[in-house]
Amino acid sequence: MTSSVELIIFDWDGTLFDSVGQIVKSLKFAAEQFNQPLTDEDAKSIIGLGLPEVAQVLFPKVPELHEQLLKCYGDHYVEHSKGDVWFDGVAKMLQELQDLGVQLAVATGKSRKGLDRVLAQTQSEHLFRATRAASETKSKPDPLMLAEILAETEVNAENAIMVGDTSYDLEMAKNIAMPRVGVTYGVHTSEVLNSYSPLCVVQNVEELHAFLVAQVKA
Repeated sequence: MTSSVELIIFDWDGTLFDSVGQIVKSLKFAAEQFNQPLTDEDAKSIIGLGLPEVAQVLFPKVPELHEQLLKCYGDHYVEHSKGDVWFDGVAKMLQELQDLGVQLAVATGKSRKGLDRVLAQTQSEHLFRATRAASETKSKPDPLMLAEILAETEVNAENAIMVGDTSYDLEMAKNIAMPRVGVTYGVHTSEVLNSYSPLCVVQNVEELHAFLVAQVKA
């Protein structure tokens, strides 16, 4: 059995895409419209989950408002995130990995509509062999979206790497025995990420780029 890296799966928000700040602002805006208390820390803590799970965690006492809260959040985020871009160095990293022959994929807590919008915004549809959004499968940390990506790409879990900035990403990968890498420039700290036994935890895109290329070439 080979342990070569054939597939790298990336989380989107806070890993490839510099969007955490706007997600927090839009969640707080929605909460304010419905007089619901919400701190920056709590808003940031749920990034990575699917939208229904976000509503359940942040607003457990008002289930009757969940649909309206999520619509308000989504409308505000779409309107105010048109300038959001990849972190510096991401485009170069993805292109080099693709040139090395490794398959690339995305596993995100976004909805399919939201993911398709940012894939178009970054003109990156061609880079990814497979993508999964939480709205069409189960939310992290359930590993179903990873299992579906593995099936679509015909790769075994041990020949893939999951890259993410949250505990949800790394726990999801751990649940399916997939090697994983944490990044600290998104949501969670190195202390949190290290508790999920990653191959490594990196501080910036440059470190991530170098580590992943080395893994592919090993």
